[in-house]
Amino acid sequence: METRILLIAGEHPPPPIFYKKIGLYLPRIFLKVTLFLIILLSLLYLPHLNSRIQDFTPGMRHLIPGFQDEREQMIREILAVLDKQQTDLAGVTKEALADVIYEEASRYHYDPKFILAFIAIESSFRNWSVSERGAKGLMQIMPYVAESLAPKLGIEWMGDRTLFNPFLNIKMGIYYFSQLILDFDDLGLAVTAYNYGPTYVKGLIQRNEKIPVGYYQRVLNVYHTL
Repeated sequence: METRILLIAGEHPPPPIFYKKIGLYLPRIFLKVTLFLIILLSLLYLPHLNSRIQDFTPGMRHLIPGFQDEREQMIREILAVLDKQQTDLAGVTKEALADVIYEEASRYHYDPKFILAFIAIESSFRNWSVSERGAKGLMQIMPYVAESLAPKLGIEWMGDRTLFNPFLNIKMGIYYFSQLILDFDDLGLAVTAYNYGPTYVKGLIQRNEKIPVGYYQRVLNVYHTL
């Protein structure tokens, strides 16, 4: 029995010292190669990461090369639209308003010109406009709707003074539209609900009745001309 054990052991001689050293270095080599690949992939991915900053961190868009030029160009285009309108806004207010429209539209990833189309249809760019139903301001917001929105946006509610503040009206109007988009998950329905009211539109959907498309089409028509 003892002889048999020795023969079996002899069939598998212990590995040379050379292979033992390779076994010791392999984990280190693997780690270095892994680190090299991670660094290489990071360098390759970094340019794509920069291009996506606007999507993930809107507050850092100004860090993107060329973003400031793009921003200023868009604000000039917004101001050009405002200047063409017969509004009741002072010139200095128009410049400030163009900036607010751009910032608030960008906050929710909307084309600022789409918001301009909304304003054109709702109030014809007249800040002191009041509808037959009592909607007020540039984006024609009902007082009870604006009062519910104000606390969510950190705005002090002061009735008509708040609604006729063009900057606050724009801020509330765009936010309200963003909530309708989330609620209906459909651009056409959200635009229609902005005009007819979300309760009315939901009632039509529940009763499987035809949704009016005239208002939505008017907004689109104006949008395409801006």
